[in-house]
Amino acid sequence: MGLKILLALADGRIHRLRFGASAISFREAPLTLTTLAALVPSELHAQVRIADASVQPVPLGETFDLVGISCITGTAFGAYAMADHFRRRGIPVVLGGVHVALCPEEAAQHADAIVIGFAEQTWPQLLRDFVAGKMQKIYRHDGSDLRGLPAPRRDLQKKFGYMMPNTVFATRGCKGTCEFCAVPAVPFGWHTRPVGEVVAEVRRIPARRFAFNDVNIIEDRDYARELFRALIPLKKTWGGLATTDIAQDPELLELMARSGCAYLLLGFESLAERALQGIGKAFNRPEDYPSVCRALHDRGIVIQGCFIFGMDSDTPDIFRDTVAAVNELQIDIPRYAVFTPYPATRAYQRLKAEDRLLHEYWPDYDTQHVVFRPKNMSPEELDAGFIRAWTETFTLKSIRHRVRWRRQFVVAFVGNLAYRLYVHRLHRDTNRFRVAGL
Repeated sequence: MGLKILLALADGRIHRLRFGASAISFREAPLTLTTLAALVPSELHAQVRIADASVQPVPLGETFDLVGISCITGTAFGAYAMADHFRRRGIPVVLGGVHVALCPEEAAQHADAIVIGFAEQTWPQLLRDFVAGKMQKIYRHDGSDLRGLPAPRRDLQKKFGYMMPNTVFATRGCKGTCEFCAVPAVPFGWHTRPVGEVVAEVRRIPARRFAFNDVNIIEDRDYARELFRALIPLKKTWGGLATTDIAQDPELLELMARSGCAYLLLGFESLAERALQGIGKAFNRPEDYPSVCRALHDRGIVIQGCFIFGMDSDTPDIFRDTVAAVNELQIDIPRYAVFTPYPATRAYQRLKAEDRLLHEYWPDYDTQHVVFRPKNMSPEELDAGFIRAWTETFTLKSIRHRVRWRRQFVVAFVGNLAYRLYVHRLHRDTNRFRVAGL
């Protein structure tokens, strides 16, 4: 009999909605577990089970030969608790994910082995080593060949656990250098999959809708053009992430729309050029935001616009001004974040050197809690303004104004309902602040 393997994600409760005993994530299904399951070497004849704690219980009482857990910073403590639980029962644990790459020494205290970086080569090698009784403590990514990847094991994924269950990736990494982002802090390069293989995977998905989870689907314009042209005959609709400069390339934008793009997440981040320059995102030009929104709306593309509060140039007026801009621009699905200095990023190093971090309690490093002292307001003012912005943005009046009868009305309407429910949960969160040592 082959290995019995559990692959798990710790609870990322931020984007989860509960309906009685059931839970659903209002984000796209993660590719982590289904990809790792697909990479298990066939000669091991392994029995693989996956569990995303955000939407389903993790079988903590069952016995496995090996447990693999992946985490981001906000879920790291939950991942460590899960790992410690299985290790106390004598079950070996492997930890991986972005936070493990950012804090490998910390993660290694809770695992029999850690994987740093992409898993396409390291995970199969680790499993073969484990079977041979010679598993190492650390496995490091040493390049990534994204050709010939097996299809993710979507058959193992919880049904009806995600608003967008079908996720695909075409590129990995980012060439940007944003101060707050964890991607440039773990420099594993930027990589592309062969367009033909991406399209073949999309074709195999039985559903009409899917999402790309790439950090920036238009990072390489020539690659994006080839990809979008190849998607057109499939007549499917998709969503993804891009940058605001998409509107500066009308030909690419037109191809994107023809390929089936239904919604795009854009990181507007701020209305102030000074703030954008400070975080390394000067290519965002606030004066162009109206034309960007018009260009996408004219092509029937729903905009999920992201804004960050708490940057060094922000004053208490930033909340009012941003909510007003969101309504004026008719951003279909706004999303707000608190500036969050993830460990090992340039933002973290700067704020730590300035003694402005409140604590290193990782569960609060989720972009929805204040974990540092802002320059021009108190932490309490930042938190109150953040919650107020969410609340004012998702009133029924605001939703009616922003969500128009466009081609993708249902996408925008459902997104707003999900975030309206999320606002209610924000108001119930009474433990908003921590200080060092607590």
